[in-house]
Amino acid sequence: MGVSKLKIPKICEHCGKPFEAKTVTTRFCSSTCANKSGRARKQQAKEIEKKQTILEQSANQIAEIQTRPYISISEAVILFGISKDTIRRLIKAGKIPAINLGQRLTRISRVHIESMFTAIDIPQEKPQEEKPVKLQYEQSECYTIGEITEKYGVSPSTVDKTIRKNSIPKRQVGKFVYVPKIMIDKIFGGK
Repeated sequence: MGVSKLKIPKICEHCGKPFEAKTVTTRFCSSTCANKSGRARKQQAKEIEKKQTILEQSANQIAEIQTRPYISISEAVILFGISKDTIRRLIKAGKIPAINLGQRLTRISRVHIESMFTAIDIPQEKPQEEKPVKLQYEQSECYTIGEITEKYGVSPSTVDKTIRKNSIPKRQVGKFVYVPKIMIDKIFGGK
């Protein structure tokens, strides 16, 4: 096996430091950054799943709350996904008008708080699937495989593997294969 002579300048997706990659698919400067990024991605997926579970459990309650003009602080927490402390701080600062009807009976105008925060959408029963849009590119907006190998100094097989791996749309006209310049420049240019 041969050693790659490629030295592609890139920026690490985790720490943001510049480094020289030996392959076009390298995203991180070290295995430490790759591991930290993977852990962060898993943690983020868990948080999204947790929020989705809470939304599904309280969908009926959210629908009922959205019809009332005045809501309690705990209902605002469910509806907008912000903490009680944040809401109390905004009430104390006078940014959200509130009415105190007694101990633990503070009511907030839903209209005022909606203007500050966006409401959480109620998950639909059957999400509609989006159909992928087929992209059309003019020949002037595309490279041929030969142009890519000359410009970036990589082998045609590397270009072909990269095109397949990143699902880049390609079009064959005669014996030439055309690939969008924008996508190739993003991958091989290190952007």
